Amino acid sequence: MGSRPYSHNLTLMPEYTAPRFLSSALIVIDMQNDFVLPGASACVEGTSAVVPQVAELVNAYRQVGLPVIHIVRLYEPDGTNADLCRRAHIQQAGGGIAEPGTEGAQIVEALRPSPTLKLDTASLLAGHAQAVGEHEFIFYKPRWGAFYGTALEVFLREHGIDTLVFAGCNFPNCPRTSIYEASERDFRLVLARDAVSQLYPKGEEELASIGVRLMGVGAIRAELGL
Repeated sequence: MGSRPYSHNLTLMPEYTAPRFLSSALIVIDMQNDFVLPGASACVEGTSAVVPQVAELVNAYRQVGLPVIHIVRLYEPDGTNADLCRRAHIQQAGGGIAEPGTEGAQIVEALRPSPTLKLDTASLLAGHAQAVGEHEFIFYKPRWGAFYGTALEVFLREHGIDTLVFAGCNFPNCPRTSIYEASERDFRLVLARDAVSQLYPKGEEELASIGVRLMGVGAIRAELGL
């Protein structure tokens, strides 16, 4: 009697992967001035174009009272807390990329709960979450993935979150890594395909193969009852 062939079609098992939006959190990655604004020191092409969609999603989560979690990068001027592949560049440039205390490190104004919001960089670099609203928080990540060296997983478990909706900058690096880290931790996953920069067809195919639901912002809003 032969063994049953393994299937990569995870749509056959929706009970394991289907998002539960009423116990979800929105994860917004690296939407900071230096990465978003045209002409900024590390602007990622196409990211400024998705700001309105990300803002629409952030506002939807605020409206229904579900968690919004902003994930940010902060690079010391000497590059000592940067990835090895970026360290030399930051050192040679003398810093200037999402540097703590600078306007370039701040979350873009369209996504802030208040126009005057500033990152508490000392606390973030020490590994603490910064609360910026009743259901809104900021975490600093020292590497590509939102779970690496952070308290994000503990925070999500404590808040009863089992589904994560991802948006932000830019898919090939930090969102992609964070999604795979979340999959390793058995979260149900959604990517807001029109609220993330530099998404490409092969990436969409690969995400679908691990059970990630790809949805537009409008469809996510509808699932939230808006």
